[in-house]
Amino acid sequence: MTSLRTAAVVGAGMAGLAVAGALSRTGWRVVLLERGERIAAPPTALVLWANGRRALESLDPDGGWSAIASPLADGGIRRPDGQWLVTPRDATPTHAVVHLEDLFDALVAGLGDDVEIRTGFEVTSVRVGRQQRPVLGDGRTSVEADLVVAADGIDSAIRRVLAPEAAAVGSGFAAWQAVIPSYRVPAGFSAGERVDARSSAGEAVGAGSSAAEAVGTGFSAGETLGAGYRFVSVPLGERAAGKGGVYWVATAAGAPRPEPPAQQLALLRRWFGDWHEPVGALLDATDPAELVPQEVRELRPLPRTYAFGSGPGGVVLLGDAAHAMPHHLGQGACLAFEDAATLRSLTAPAAPGPELVAAIEEYSRVRRPRTTSVVRQTRRMSAVVQARGRLALRARDAALNHPRLLSQAPDTDWSPPD
Repeated sequence: MTSLRTAAVVGAGMAGLAVAGALSRTGWRVVLLERGERIAAPPTALVLWANGRRALESLDPDGGWSAIASPLADGGIRRPDGQWLVTPRDATPTHAVVHLEDLFDALVAGLGDDVEIRTGFEVTSVRVGRQQRPVLGDGRTSVEADLVVAADGIDSAIRRVLAPEAAAVGSGFAAWQAVIPSYRVPAGFSAGERVDARSSAGEAVGAGSSAAEAVGTGFSAGETLGAGYRFVSVPLGERAAGKGGVYWVATAAGAPRPEPPAQQLALLRRWFGDWHEPVGALLDATDPAELVPQEVRELRPLPRTYAFGSGPGGVVLLGDAAHAMPHHLGQGACLAFEDAATLRSLTAPAAPGPELVAAIEEYSRVRRPRTTSVVRQTRRMSAVVQARGRLALRARDAALNHPRLLSQAPDTDWSPPD
């Protein structure tokens, strides 16, 4: 193995921070390129399925993830009137929720001294070739490395050059997220109770520690499905970002709204106003400045490959740059951490040259079937969430309890490669 291996990671979001730190801990000299002027966490939260948690722990075993994440238990699904569609199951919590401020702090702390951070670097050119290392430019300077990791999201400039067949398109949903600080959480909603989650970044689903407690409190965390509408809420625990609180996500079929946040919040209160508590109470407790609207988008089709050889190494696509999907199964961030863990494992022993080229080709061979399968399952769930009309809703309600649909849930038994 060569004494000096260089990697350029593009994008300082969750996936980019995770893979940059992991590569540096296996002997890579890493430059982290971020187009923004600073690294900043979105003011929301993230639900981690078991596979995502295991991936994070493998990337940085000393990251102290248990100290920043709160465990969650299965919470079931309800109708807007509060009746159960899927009752909670008693089970040992395998999910966790983490405030993104805490997660980013931990990921930045794990970068180490071998990671150089360059902000204000927006990739405008990508050069690859059989005889040259990959080169990235921003119109002023250029960066050359043995390995380039494109973790620059669904609008990846690198993917647009190397895999133009993959286009970012709307999924037919708009989403809104917010975190309510603990001092404004409605009375009766325990910010420390244990909950479950099934979707993230718009990726959360939760409920009280048992069905009896959820019904008895009057304010229950959880997931509720209406006719083309969805609302999920997750208590964050008292330690989250030093202020605790509740994380909620609302989705509605249709295009994103153009109005200012205050008007969008008023619209949400009207849409969800007659839903069971705590939906209305949580929306009433939300400040417009806390609202994070977004369009739910995905890649159609997925790139044909996630690896592009160039000279002694090449370029790989990671996270949303490779497989952005709707958030309905909560696997977007989890798959990104899986990507990072797989890439770290495959490239750890690889020297620039045939070994590294073979390693990135193996990364694509391993990751593309896994992510394609989860994307396919997520699109099936989109049809369930989009159900509208009496007959469609009856079919949805029946499907939610059907073993075949439940068997299509993503495989969260994934474990990091050796």
